[in-house]
Amino acid sequence: SPVSVGEKKRLSMSGQQKLQAKANQGATEARISGDMSDAAGSAAVGRLQQSITYNARLQAMGHYLSLPESMKRRVRALKKLQFHTLEIESNFYRELHALEMKYASVHAEQFDKRYKIVKGEYEPTDAEADWPEDSEAELQLAALARSVGGTTEKSAAAAAQLSDDAKGLPGFWLTVLKNVELIGQMIHEHDEPILKHLTDIRAGLFSGDQTGFTLEFHFSQNEYFSNSVLTKQYFTRMSPDRRQPWSYDGPEIYRCRGCDIQWCKGKNVTVKILKKVQRHRGNGQKRTLTKTVETDSFFNFFNPPTQAIDDLNDDDSEDEEIENLLQSDFEIGHFIRERIVSRAVLCFTGEGLDDDDEFDDEDEEEEDDDGDNEVNDFDEEEAAQQARH
Repeated sequence: SPVSVGEKKRLSMSGQQKLQAKANQGATEARISGDMSDAAGSAAVGRLQQSITYNARLQAMGHYLSLPESMKRRVRALKKLQFHTLEIESNFYRELHALEMKYASVHAEQFDKRYKIVKGEYEPTDAEADWPEDSEAELQLAALARSVGGTTEKSAAAAAQLSDDAKGLPGFWLTVLKNVELIGQMIHEHDEPILKHLTDIRAGLFSGDQTGFTLEFHFSQNEYFSNSVLTKQYFTRMSPDRRQPWSYDGPEIYRCRGCDIQWCKGKNVTVKILKKVQRHRGNGQKRTLTKTVETDSFFNFFNPPTQAIDDLNDDDSEDEEIENLLQSDFEIGHFIRERIVSRAVLCFTGEGLDDDDEFDDEDEEEEDDDGDNEVNDFDEEEAAQQARH
């Protein structure tokens, strides 16, 4: 049976993760055997992988080019058939996209009920809340809870502060996002007070001249920004690209667009103001220099690179960095749509958290975060020039 768009994308991501894990393992082995640095080991493995792939392609192309012209002609006919096959596949995905849009209103009814229960606008009846607890799952979760110690104690203490009379499920969406490692690692302490105001996450499809989906993050009134909804749009390519047709593997995200957050004064958590006091050598007068620098925050998610991934140059190091950021962003956006919006309650309880849904960082090494120390010190020459002016 056909693989769904979401499942196909997840399978693709799983393959990428396994490849990355093998590359990391190879880099580690190379460092151990040859006393290589982290960068040198990873680069060596990357070059080896490229070499193996390149040699295999050369052999295949060499065989094809050595064929008689009559056979090459038949191969070209097979290529044209292959392209038509991809066009049929793309038509299937277009119809599937239209079918998903048709059922979007049905899903919306269920999500509306979820929203009202979470926010405390509706109290479910006994009949609506009669879903049985899974005793085996409870035992497994209890064993896991004991094994992680401090983190669970902290969560239990926070839960204990909630009154039985509290309306809805306070902090539901913050808990959902933090429970998913892929998203939780984006959330910093200064983001949490804002995300406590998150009341809903929705995903909507669009089609026409452009196809894709929009993520909507709904917030209650708060002191941090005036927006009631923050949006993130993802644009998908449904058809194979004639310039690179054989890379087609179903709908592909190629661009995304965030939104402007209307921050209240002094509440923008995506930047911080650095101050440095200087004393004039001659008259002893003091002046304060300020500098605004970007800082890590979940809300940087709404300010992605604006370029389409097709417009980037693989040979440009800056473009390569942007491409990596976009690929990561695309995976996160797709994951939110496919797994978080549709299965939020299972992410909340932990039952929907799968090891395969997370990035494999087993072989990654942590680095000291010296960013704050670096940005807290102005470049002395720059500061001196500002002081003279």
